[in-house]
Amino acid sequence: MFGCRRIAESWELASEDLRAKIGHAFGACPAPPIRASAEACRAFLAARSVPARVAPLLLPNDSNAAPVHVVLFPEQHFPFAKQFWQHTGMGVSSRLTEYCLNILQRQPEAKQTPSPELLRHARMPSKTTNKHYAAKPKRCPISLTNCHDEPLNPKNGDGELSESFEKDHAVYLEERYGRNLNRCDAAHAKIALRRRIAGLRDVAIGKEASVAGSIRGAAVTEDDVFLYQTGMAAIWAAHQLALGALGEKKSVCFGFPYADTVKILEKWGPGCHFFGHGLDTTIDELEALLEEQQAIDPASPPVLALFTEFPSNPLLRSANLPRLRQLADKYDFLIVIDDTIGNFVNVEVLPYADIVVTSLTKVFSGDSNVMGGSLVLNSARKHYVTLKAHLSRTYEDTYFEEDAIFMERNSRDFVRRVAVIDANAEAVCDFLHAAMQSPSPVVRQIYYPKWQTPENYDACRVTGERHGGYGGLFSLDFVSAATSTARQGYRSLEPVASYFYSHL
Repeated sequence: MFGCRRIAESWELASEDLRAKIGHAFGACPAPPIRASAEACRAFLAARSVPARVAPLLLPNDSNAAPVHVVLFPEQHFPFAKQFWQHTGMGVSSRLTEYCLNILQRQPEAKQTPSPELLRHARMPSKTTNKHYAAKPKRCPISLTNCHDEPLNPKNGDGELSESFEKDHAVYLEERYGRNLNRCDAAHAKIALRRRIAGLRDVAIGKEASVAGSIRGAAVTEDDVFLYQTGMAAIWAAHQLALGALGEKKSVCFGFPYADTVKILEKWGPGCHFFGHGLDTTIDELEALLEEQQAIDPASPPVLALFTEFPSNPLLRSANLPRLRQLADKYDFLIVIDDTIGNFVNVEVLPYADIVVTSLTKVFSGDSNVMGGSLVLNSARKHYVTLKAHLSRTYEDTYFEEDAIFMERNSRDFVRRVAVIDANAEAVCDFLHAAMQSPSPVVRQIYYPKWQTPENYDACRVTGERHGGYGGLFSLDFVSAATSTARQGYRSLEPVASYFYSHL
């Protein structure tokens, strides 16, 4: 909820501030931070006949943060812009939004309203013509959004805590109890994150990483790990990487994935082939398609890449990765695996993948107060050099410094938490599974890797010092007599349930 509600509130305030300054009715997408991402949003809108402009909101020299851009368009077309934001996951985080809002609200009231040229030329006033953007905010050890020129007023006229006081109080709690790194150590925090994601046993900053220390089942270092602001942004980046490095062809979506993954494959590039069941028999259908496409054009691969989740959400099915890898090697296409649900503590999927993508927002963070995503390249694969070269040329670090600091702090005990989550989830599922045998069961079906395609999941489970578990996600299919009651109870968790309806 931190990652959706607070963004909406902060961005609405920022949009109102922009409207007041510009004097026009327009829509503003929750901005992709860098211009390249903003231009991708503009191109997405243009393909749907929506006129749009890209304008820098914060220039590189205006602050200590990376440049931030807004995409301006007629307000009635916001649903199209929202599609881009939702599918690609490239919007700003709540912390970055509040930081931008803080900068915008520092502009003196007496300043002249910017000219309508902003909309025509897609350019905010430059540093030399607008002193507001030349002023640097005060430095705060944790939160840039808590920088104030005036003394804080802890009470408003009604005796309620003011918004500024609430923010200051939240920052105090994080500084006092959060064990965060200092903001000046954000670069070190990102290094630690990349090493942690790579699965290196020793993530101490300043020590040389060793490939031999990897626990991901393949040789990987932090140089093969790339950070993104969300998990969906990492998936979108993986697809863009494949398109940019190897050329445009249809991809394959294998298994029933998170909905926006399919949308990415459908709406960017030539489209995708969807094999939703994700079973071994489905691989037979896939192989028939590959043979057919290869016969049409023997000189090129029949598909660009295959995207799959291991296991999938919400059906918790695991694909036969060894067999898919054999097909990928035979027909020369990439395999992109989303291991968010399994995670590298439980499963080793990198040996079968060219690219592994992960949402760090869920179990890796574990605190529901920061978003993030990662992309990992497998250096043992045929196209590694091509992919790495293309990504090195095009990658821009858009992960906001404060978000990286919070993610680093939250994930320090990731391995320990996974063990607890695995044990608790398995105990609950075992209880429910046994209850299904009662004369009047409430649950008809449990979707959990222990019982869904277990042979495929077990083939990739971590073995050795610690045996991998089944993860913390499961789905339930209730019998008809209890369905309405169960749904009503779950929906009573609003607004959380409305946004995370597919997660238990």
